[in-house]
Amino acid sequence: MNDRMILPVLPLRDVILFPGVTTSIGAGRPGTVRAIEAALTTPERLIFAVCQRENTEQVSSDGLYTIGTIAKVGQLQRGLAGMQLLLQGERRGIAMHVTEKNGHLEAIVRDAEEMQPLNPEDPAFVGLYREVRERAAELGQKSGLPEEVVQQVLSGVNDAGRFADLVAGYIDVGPQQRQALLETLSVEERLRRVLVLVQRQISVIEAQEQIKSQVQEELGERQREMFLREQLKQIRKELGEGEDGDDLEELREKLAVLDLPDDARKEVDRELARLDRIGRESMETQVIRTYLETVAELPWSERSEEHLDLKAAADILEEDHYALGDVKDRVLEFLAVRQLKQKAGAPADQPAKAGETSESPEPAPAGTEGEPSSSPPDHAAADPDGKREARGPILLFVGPPGVGKTSVAKSIARAMGRKYVRISLGGARDEADIRGHRRTYVGAMPGRIIQGMKQAGTKNPVFLLDEVDKLGVSFQGDPAAALLEVLDPAQNDTFVDHYLGVSFDLSEVLFIATANFVQNIPSPLLDRMEMVEFSGYTEREKLEIARRFLIPRQLEENGLLGSPVTFTDGGIEHIITGYTRESGVRQLEREIGKVARKVARRIAGEGAEQVEVDATMAGDLLGRPKVHPEKAAAGDEIGVATGMFYTPVGGDIMFVEASTMRGKGELVLTGQLGEVMRESARAAWTYARSHSAALRIPEDMFDRDIHIHVPAGAIPKDGPSAGVTMATALISALSGRPARHDIAMTGEITLRGRILPIGGLKEKVLGAERAGITRVVIPKENLPDVADLPKEVQEKVEIHPVEELGEVLALTLRGASYREGRLLFGEENPRDVQPLTASYQH
Repeated sequence: MNDRMILPVLPLRDVILFPGVTTSIGAGRPGTVRAIEAALTTPERLIFAVCQRENTEQVSSDGLYTIGTIAKVGQLQRGLAGMQLLLQGERRGIAMHVTEKNGHLEAIVRDAEEMQPLNPEDPAFVGLYREVRERAAELGQKSGLPEEVVQQVLSGVNDAGRFADLVAGYIDVGPQQRQALLETLSVEERLRRVLVLVQRQISVIEAQEQIKSQVQEELGERQREMFLREQLKQIRKELGEGEDGDDLEELREKLAVLDLPDDARKEVDRELARLDRIGRESMETQVIRTYLETVAELPWSERSEEHLDLKAAADILEEDHYALGDVKDRVLEFLAVRQLKQKAGAPADQPAKAGETSESPEPAPAGTEGEPSSSPPDHAAADPDGKREARGPILLFVGPPGVGKTSVAKSIARAMGRKYVRISLGGARDEADIRGHRRTYVGAMPGRIIQGMKQAGTKNPVFLLDEVDKLGVSFQGDPAAALLEVLDPAQNDTFVDHYLGVSFDLSEVLFIATANFVQNIPSPLLDRMEMVEFSGYTEREKLEIARRFLIPRQLEENGLLGSPVTFTDGGIEHIITGYTRESGVRQLEREIGKVARKVARRIAGEGAEQVEVDATMAGDLLGRPKVHPEKAAAGDEIGVATGMFYTPVGGDIMFVEASTMRGKGELVLTGQLGEVMRESARAAWTYARSHSAALRIPEDMFDRDIHIHVPAGAIPKDGPSAGVTMATALISALSGRPARHDIAMTGEITLRGRILPIGGLKEKVLGAERAGITRVVIPKENLPDVADLPKEVQEKVEIHPVEELGEVLALTLRGASYREGRLLFGEENPRDVQPLTASYQH
């Protein structure tokens, strides 16, 4: 045998041929066929079989591994698609140089010398060799080969290196690992690697057998369970105890008497037929039964009988809640319309004539006089069969927390004699929360709307959608978009829940939604609802609510009902002003409960007989006041103006401070102001510079820096309504004239000095009144909103509507007046003063 020889190259794809192993391969590529034919022309019929690095059609010398197997071409069969031949591995070879000749690859090959163990009789090597033989025999048996065949194959090889190659040729590993074994020239190292791979394959086979055994055991248990159930069925049948049959028949009877729409009846009949067809042993049985039971429990035709007694309804609303006149009026108007229709001889659900709404006599809710309502009117339609299709209004209660939105909805249901259902939408991020899951999912269930109807048991409940502004959006869908169909009277009579798969009529439901912030509700959803605003309670209203509702409830909860415990008006007012800062009454009830607990401890421990909670005792029991609201300033100051602002917990006043200093005429703004407030300050600065003559501001003042600051710098502030306050403080500082401390103002300004309307007027004026302000300046366009103020506040607070900034300055700056478009100071004559409107420069 020569050390080097020139052999044709047989490139293999994902196949590794080991020495001592015979394998069958197919050859179809032209270069491969020519290489085999070249090998056949030699007496030895030798060829160099080497694996490709990548499984590609085109082969080059760079795409082949260096170490391969010198093989002998055995039996050969030719066909139309190429050749089929047997290759017998002879020994390892190393390709020294690969070239292309006569259309095939040819290589100069040198035998690869294997590294034999230093001492074949070493106990460690002998033990390793024996372990490989035993594990290889075990792998053959676990692979399903007869034991005799395995022993015959293994006993034919006694050389350790050849044995390692033989086992490596039959274990199930990837081409890279096979090539690594082929390139391992150390016999001992090759035995170790083969042992690891054999043991790993044995573990895989054992795991597969264990899984197969478990599956067969589980299937056997199910078959046994089915067999036993069938036996139990026959035994019960013989004994006349067909419980399952009775349950199914009872369900059939429930479904048969339901007044279902045609599509629902068709679906129910189809599911009943499936239930009979698949039998009780199928896994689908329970899914179908659950669906049919859900359908049977829904109120397809059940209705609550309405109470249309206006006096009784008014008494109920007045009994449950104090104040909230707008909401009570809205409910009573709705009941009045239905009552008038019944007295006229027409059913309350008769459709309106073309061009009319069925509730045309109904006035708009308070706060929207003179404006057409964008919400759908209350109306009902009758189909040709005479079935009712009542379409109720969809109300949206908007207001800060704790003002009674949820409890009002419950009182509405009690006043109307309808069932009450509440679902909380806060944090709902999945469309399936509204529409349900399709029955193809494991654990599918109806959405919250259908579950609420099932809970109500009637077709016309009062349905409260609580916290509709807290809906979230996720990759699972937008629940707010799913609510569009629910809250649209033109569509909700055919609402389709994904679980039901059939339409369900929601048109007779009185939907009421609650929210804290309107801006968080998508506009298409907001457009479907009629908004009723809850603007919070005044101190006097909170006092009355505490006396009527909160104190009796807390006395009962703390075991003081019937005890000689009384609260004076001064004590309640002290709790309201010193320990709460809210529009609602939740915190007030908590503080009253705290007082009640402390009083209960005194009565139980000290045996007090008569307890009267006045302002002093309330302060002793609750400790130092927790709330420090702003109060009106003690006196006039230059550069300090009093503004009004709105928060979700109510209105309050704020002070805007302006001060000048030496500088370059720059404007500095602090107090964590938002962009809108910064723009208002710049507009006021521009107005002052362009009207300096009319405002009596010396020109050299604009060469100084001016600093505008709004206290409470840790709280972000934004909004346009502080424009007039900033302008007043700025002009006061520049002109050196003090601003009045007893006047609060609000309004947006323009560069020309016009005063634009703002929102939240009621809360702002109430906050100013709480702070001790008796005169307020408001935009003239907000004058209609004054009607929302309580009468006692209207009588106590002097309101000045304005259109121009000059009117504001005349009211807020000491010694100023406004006549004929001119701002006057002292005894000035209008003819001697430049008008504000004329001094504006482009």
